[in-house]
Amino acid sequence: MESNAVIESIMTTRAIRRFTDEPVLDAQIEICLRAAQQAPSGGNVQPQSYVVVTDPDVKSTLGRWYRAAFDRYERTLAEVTEFRDEAQAESWRRGVAASRHLADHLAAAPALVVFLMARIPWTPRDDHGEMDIGRLDASVYPAVQNFCLAARALGLGTALTTVIRIHTAEVLAELGVPEDRFEIAALVPVGRPAGNFGVALRKPAAAVTHWNHWGDRRPGF
Repeated sequence: MESNAVIESIMTTRAIRRFTDEPVLDAQIEICLRAAQQAPSGGNVQPQSYVVVTDPDVKSTLGRWYRAAFDRYERTLAEVTEFRDEAQAESWRRGVAASRHLADHLAAAPALVVFLMARIPWTPRDDHGEMDIGRLDASVYPAVQNFCLAARALGLGTALTTVIRIHTAEVLAELGVPEDRFEIAALVPVGRPAGNFGVALRKPAAAVTHWNHWGDRRPGF
């Protein structure tokens, strides 16, 4: 099963935060957006819209707001000093460095895709009160993942980021998006990876899976 091309793409679609100078074609972005539109959507409401940014001046402005947001966020992070082993420590260090690099070089990515979510009523109610049917963004993030998987299939790297939400008002104003109608769900840089695709370090699936009842595990799958 793991030799299946789709599974292979899923397993190696890790966050890419360093890009080459090679351009990304509009046609490639359009393929990824069509894939995004095929994602599951609760009630088929499809609350997502997209703003594709390739203009250098607009990318530069978004880059400044992204860096400001990341600087503020970074100061809140606790320093991690204990690791399971050196491999985990090295993975953490690489992740920190890559995140900082993206914050300092976001505008250098060939394309930025801003995923927007419509501000619409989403919690139904009846005579018994409000009904929790899940969050509206559950119908947006599958589109983000579809986009990233399609990009991977085309040899393009992506990273799902959300820190730009700290400066939602400024970014939406720059893009001409009505703030009363939309919020930012994600910002995804797109480009040719400067490094390699690969399997990201994650907890084993068996460690976080329970079968039929909580606590019933099947080790080693």
